[in-house]
Amino acid sequence: MPKSLLLVMMAAAVAAGAGYARQGDVKTTNSKVVIPLQKTAPADGRQMFVNYCAPCHGRNGHGNGPVAAALKRQPADLTLMSRSNGGKFPGVHVTAVLEYGVNIPSHGTAEMPIWGPLLAKMSQGSSLERMLRISNLRRYIEEIQVK
Repeated sequence: MPKSLLLVMMAAAVAAGAGYARQGDVKTTNSKVVIPLQKTAPADGRQMFVNYCAPCHGRNGHGNGPVAAALKRQPADLTLMSRSNGGKFPGVHVTAVLEYGVNIPSHGTAEMPIWGPLLAKMSQGSSLERMLRISNLRRYIEEIQVK
């Protein structure tokens, strides 16, 4: 596929993602999706999910976000994590992924982005607020699991 066509497709996906997830500033740099942090309430896992995760994973977590088409592989359907783990939500794993990232091909590197350091900046150095944010985002992901 010609490089210019790929760039046009990525730009279209990013533009769609920007409107879909209310991220007017979503952009790509060197084939990497950049989602700017907007201040969210630390106790609102759903709001954080919509702002940070929905561009790739979709508003409902099914892996069908508007930016997904620009990725090497479709993002995971986050609603099936419990089902894929014998009916038990892998909370420790999700927390680790949110804080440290995961090395899978669709992400390119371990960065997903790694939300831990980004949420720490948003929390202005408060490790308690950062952990509250990660905990509430993890809890929201657990709430959207298919029963």
